[in-house]
Amino acid sequence: MDTVDGRWRICILLSFLGVTFLVFHAKHIHDNPFSFSSPRSIGFSIAPINNFTFNLTSDPRTITATPSSIIKTKDEQKEPGAKCDIFQGKWVYDSKSSPLYDGARCPFLSDQVTCRRNQRPDSHYERWNWEGSQCNIPRFNGTDMLERLRGKRMIIVGDSLNRNQWESLACLLYSSVPSSEARVSVKSSTHKIFRAKSYNCSVEFYWSPFLVHLETNSINGSKVLVLDRLSDSARRWRGAGVMVFNTGHWWVHRGKLQVWDFLKYKGKLVQNMEMEEAFKRAMKTWASWMDRNVNKNGTKVFFRSISPEHKGEFWCHNVTEPALDGSYHTTFPKSITKIVEKTMHSMKTPVKSLSITRLSEYRRDGHPTVYTTRGGKLLTDEQRKKPEVYADCSHWCLPGVPDTWNRLLYASMVQDSHEDESSSLYKTT
Repeated sequence: MDTVDGRWRICILLSFLGVTFLVFHAKHIHDNPFSFSSPRSIGFSIAPINNFTFNLTSDPRTITATPSSIIKTKDEQKEPGAKCDIFQGKWVYDSKSSPLYDGARCPFLSDQVTCRRNQRPDSHYERWNWEGSQCNIPRFNGTDMLERLRGKRMIIVGDSLNRNQWESLACLLYSSVPSSEARVSVKSSTHKIFRAKSYNCSVEFYWSPFLVHLETNSINGSKVLVLDRLSDSARRWRGAGVMVFNTGHWWVHRGKLQVWDFLKYKGKLVQNMEMEEAFKRAMKTWASWMDRNVNKNGTKVFFRSISPEHKGEFWCHNVTEPALDGSYHTTFPKSITKIVEKTMHSMKTPVKSLSITRLSEYRRDGHPTVYTTRGGKLLTDEQRKKPEVYADCSHWCLPGVPDTWNRLLYASMVQDSHEDESSSLYKTT
């Protein structure tokens, strides 16, 4: 009798474990956007084909497909639940899968960044791929990103480097749908929109280099930077499902390049204030607005780190290859970076950093140099002979480095949406 009771107990325990496993597996399938199987799909995998691994199941009618780029291999030692740092890695020349699009097929790209159209003779700068040192980073998938943006607005707010990033992303997505399904508005230099009609989504750029309001005195024409008031475009930020911000470059300009004449805080004009203190107050204004107006559960917020310039000793002119020795040089004030980090950590709204500074620092070869515009006009042959005056070592050619920023933005979105073992990005060492 005891033996029978024991067997029944074992049967009940095994039944409970089986039901628990099926419930877990059903949730796994529901949460995994790359899986097309039902809860009955339990089986084995065959070799990857065209970047997908196909999983044969006990149900002959069902096959699951998962991008091989985020599949763990048998010989990889994983740390369950751990996410890798996709911003740590190296540049690898890849003439087969890079660039991610043909720039000539994106007619809306500005003359400022279309280097090959502007007669830049080399094109190797388009063919470098960022390879993670600890994990496999998924290749940019425009169709999947559009699906993630379905019914949503994405805003990219900041200076001309964020406009550079918007142009890259607009072209990546434009190349993923029939041209009849996309609408692009680029007439304004301060507000640009990409729309994918069948996905009912938009990617919008708002030019706001300080994030706070810059006003012009109507009487004497002086420029006043108002530290406790956000940019006027902020009213259009509300309701966005994905937000990407940057600021920094315009804060460190001095002399003739400094835009403001006065600072204003709590209604008082100030002419002399430490730049770091002014920046800290402006970032506090931005953070307070975000905490009041952003849906913390439904909105993804990213802050892109500083895009490096290559001037002086590390001038970009006539450089045709990345720095492959791992050397890293930056001249941007660390105090600004630290203020951004402290602000993000103090916020109630979760903000994820797009830490592109180091990987971009290696890419002196990726700037337009003299194959660009000045004042809205292409440089003349005579101007191109004076690179010390006219070379642009701040912005980036497209296709080029900002495509990697957007690939990592996409990877971050994928990473954040998967917490289960098979669809997260895991460490490989």
